[in-house]
Amino acid sequence: MCGRYSLTSPLEAVRRLFDVTGGGNLAPRFNIAPTQGAAVVRLDPAAPSGRALDLLIWGLVPSWAKEAAIGSRLINARAETVAEKPSFRAAFGRRRCLVPADGFYEWQVAPGGKQPYRITLSDGRPFAFAGLWEHWQGPDGAELESFTIITTEANPQLRPIHHRMPVILAADAHARWLDHEDPGGLELLRPYAGEDLQVFAVSRRVNSPKHDDPECAAPVDDATTPVPTEPTAQGQLF
Repeated sequence: MCGRYSLTSPLEAVRRLFDVTGGGNLAPRFNIAPTQGAAVVRLDPAAPSGRALDLLIWGLVPSWAKEAAIGSRLINARAETVAEKPSFRAAFGRRRCLVPADGFYEWQVAPGGKQPYRITLSDGRPFAFAGLWEHWQGPDGAELESFTIITTEANPQLRPIHHRMPVILAADAHARWLDHEDPGGLELLRPYAGEDLQVFAVSRRVNSPKHDDPECAAPVDDATTPVPTEPTAQGQLF
């Protein structure tokens, strides 16, 4: 699963990667948690590049939902069933998005409690998760736009920590993923194959969504904290 992530990269780096403008109020986030607002990139015919950087709520609320609270249970969508599940299939067919990030966290069962690890690209550059977004209107007329992050099975590098990981899209796959008419979109939803992931232990401070500061993303001792090479019991987020 993906239950926490970060986006601390400079705004200009995000704009260049996703070919968007705007986002002037995009502050560094070290511990983005479900039900909080976060940036997504989605198609927008009115934007100069045809894409917009918008703030949505993490936790997808289907258009047919009776209440918004369901979003807290739909923070992730499984790649294996995303095109079929009632909660996600409409968004998969019409409302795909890119979720900018520069790191995410996974938890591993360890003596004394679950140990959080931070995963980034080795050069620290931003990247995109595959996501879906949805528009919901409540009985009282209140409107909400929300998103979910698609996950797949973990690659060999992350499998010792957790059996799932978010789908990381290569830059040359961004346009294809956003094109909901592309019949091969499901082919993009696979484990990250690159060998440029950096994995290191971080403080359990990240466990609380109340904490959103550089200490959440800082390595414990140093950035070369080893990750076990033999699979252990799979850790779940809390």
